[in-house]
This record gives sequence, C-alpha cells and structure tokens, in this order.
Amino acid sequence: MQSVPEAVARILEGIRPLGTESVPLRDALGRVLAEDVRSPITLPHWTNSAMDGYAVRGTDVLGASEGAPVELPVIETVAAGAFPTLPLGARQATRIMTGAPLPDGADTVVRVEDTDAGLERVRILKDRDAGKNFRLRGEDIHEGRVALPRGIPVGAAQVGILASIGQATALVHRRPRVAILGSGDELVDLDRFDEVRVGRKIVSSNAYTLDALVRVNGGEPIGLGHAADTLESMRALLERAVAARPDLIVTSAGVSVGEYDHTRAALEAMGATMGFWKVRMRPGAPLGFGTVAGIPWIGLPGNPVSAMVTFELFVRPVVRRMLGHVRLHRRPVPVTLEETVSIGAKLTHFLRAVVTPRADGSLGARLTGPQGSGILTSMSLANALLVVPEDRGTVPAGERLSALLLTEDAGTAEGFAL
Repeated sequence: MQSVPEAVARILEGIRPLGTESVPLRDALGRVLAEDVRSPITLPHWTNSAMDGYAVRGTDVLGASEGAPVELPVIETVAAGAFPTLPLGARQATRIMTGAPLPDGADTVVRVEDTDAGLERVRILKDRDAGKNFRLRGEDIHEGRVALPRGIPVGAAQVGILASIGQATALVHRRPRVAILGSGDELVDLDRFDEVRVGRKIVSSNAYTLDALVRVNGGEPIGLGHAADTLESMRALLERAVAARPDLIVTSAGVSVGEYDHTRAALEAMGATMGFWKVRMRPGAPLGFGTVAGIPWIGLPGNPVSAMVTFELFVRPVVRRMLGHVRLHRRPVPVTLEETVSIGAKLTHFLRAVVTPRADGSLGARLTGPQGSGILTSMSLANALLVVPEDRGTVPAGERLSALLLTEDAGTAEGFAL
C-alpha cells in the first residue's frame, strides 16, 4: 500500500506539460505561458508625472511652507497625452497632469494639494515633495528584456503587461482534456430524479463535482456517464474513453474489491499497465493508477467526499502539470486545533475543516462536523483539509497540525484591514 507522498510522486513521474497553442490575449487568463515573453518596448517610454501638480526643480521649493510659500511662474501646462515644449529653467514651474512627460530640467512634481493651483503663477505651500512624484523611464520594463517568464500563470496583472507590450496573443500550454466516467447500477442522471425522489436510485453527483473540479482547475471535462455493474458495460465505457483520446482518464467507483467492482478487470482486459490500487489514507484508500492505450488513468473511490479529496490530492496536480504549472500542490499551513480530534485506523486522515484567524495571529482549525465519506456537505463547508498523521490517534485541542488550504481566502478575516 502506497503512502500519499509515494502515490503522488509515482503518478506525476510520467506527466509532462502538454503541447502549446497561441490564444487571443483575453482567452489567456488562467493559462500558463509556454515561452519567455520579451518586450519590444521600454516602459514607461519617458519619465513622467506620478500625479497632478507642478513640475519644478527640487532645490527651488526647499523650505516652502504655508507661512513662507515659494511663488513661481508657470511656463506651460502639459496634459496627459501631450508633451512639454519648453525646458524648465531655474525658479520656474510647469503645470502637469498624471502620466505626462516631465520637462527637461525638472526633478520634482509638487502635488496640486500643496499649492494654490495657480494657472499663471503658482504658490508652493509645502516642500515635502522635493525630489519625488515621478516615474523614471524604464522603471517597469526594458526593451529586449523578459517581461514575463515561461511557466508563469496568466492572471489579471499578466494580461495587463502583455497588452502593454503589444501582445495580442499568448503562447500557452494546451488545456488537458479529462474523460470522466463512473459506474453503478444505483446511479441516474438528473433527468431521472423522480426515481431518486421515491428512494429507488441516487444521483450520480460525482459526474457533476468531478466535472466542476476539472473546469475550476483549468481542464476540459469529457463527461461519459456511468457504466452498469457488469464487466462488459465497464469495458465498453472505458473503450469509449480511450477512443475520445483524452489526456487523462478519471473514473469514480469500481476500484475496490467488491463483487461488482469491475474497473480493474476491464482495464486488464484492455491491456492496461497497472500501477497501484491502494493508498494509506482516509477517506479514499481505494485509489487506482495506471495507463491504458498510453493514456494515464486515475481511479477514484465512489463515495462523494472520497472522490473529491482524492481528486484534490492526486488528479489536481496532474492537471496542473499538464497545464505547465510549476506549483502543483495546495499550500500547507500550520494550524492550532480548536477541538480534540481522534482518528480510528492507522492511516493518514484528511478531515474537512474550517480554518480561521485567531487573536494571536495564528490560524485555528475546527472540523465541519461529521466526517463520513458520504457527507458531501462536509466538503461544501470546508475551506481546508486537516492532515492528521497515521501515528496521531488522538490530537487534543491546542496542539498543532498542518492543513491544506482549499481556497485563496481560507484563513482570512472577514472585512478589509491593512
């Protein structure tokens, strides 16, 4: 039986970033750059004002105060988008707007709030801005330099940089196509909910949660439905998955040792190379990995929580590597338990938890409630997975463990504060 780190390492061993494609800039959000992007221009193009005010020489305004203002003639006004026509001489001022180029000779912009806002002559009432409030040519990007390195995820700032240097398209790694299929005679889709209502069937919720997890992590799901509890049905559905030529096949259910678990036999009949079938963890110990027709396959348990937890730990890193990400895993953080936690089996447990800030600046963790692998609400309430090592049967309140944050805002306080 594999440990969680061993299983992750074994799965990722043969996974590489996918090929590349050029996409319009607006479609690059969330993708990963497949090449270094060098800038054809220098930014800013010119040294410019960082605010509305008056361009002056710093030495000319030293000592200015409301009681002893410095008065200077205004030689011209330069709006954003315009250029100065006159160099700045000693004891002169140029009225200037944010982003406009500084005139030759200026080394200071006095903010308009520290003046009387004069048009022909200006009175400088404070000297706090001497030598400040301008942006140097090239302080952001230099022509020919790498503006964005290969392997960086494209967020809003990166889109802005690419636009600023004239990149209408971006070369990114292709999105992985992930085939998703399940198995079980008890499962139906939403169009048969009347059978669920009367207690004869259950909705195949994994088809929806796994589809959502693939999408939110940057992949393209290929939903193939679910097989009946027969070897023939399971093999037929797996053959459909292979025929779709996805980059990854993910199954849910059918990977345990029950009489109706046919995934392993179906894969072996198709000539698949099998890796492992169990991991020392809960929930999610029945976990399969292998390759079929050259396509990596990961078999997740059928219980809804187990499927989601194992996706987070094993499938998500594969999708991210295929996308070209360097950071593959969730960020672990130290947390202080706010309640005693006990586990049964000697397996690494991943418990659904809510992580919040404590008064001392640390993070506290409390379970979402009952932790059964069929209680999907335990995942909907969680913002983290609390990791309980297999050798810690009972961990009292006040002790520290690690947690994997599931959301970017996990552990942040309500409201905005600096």
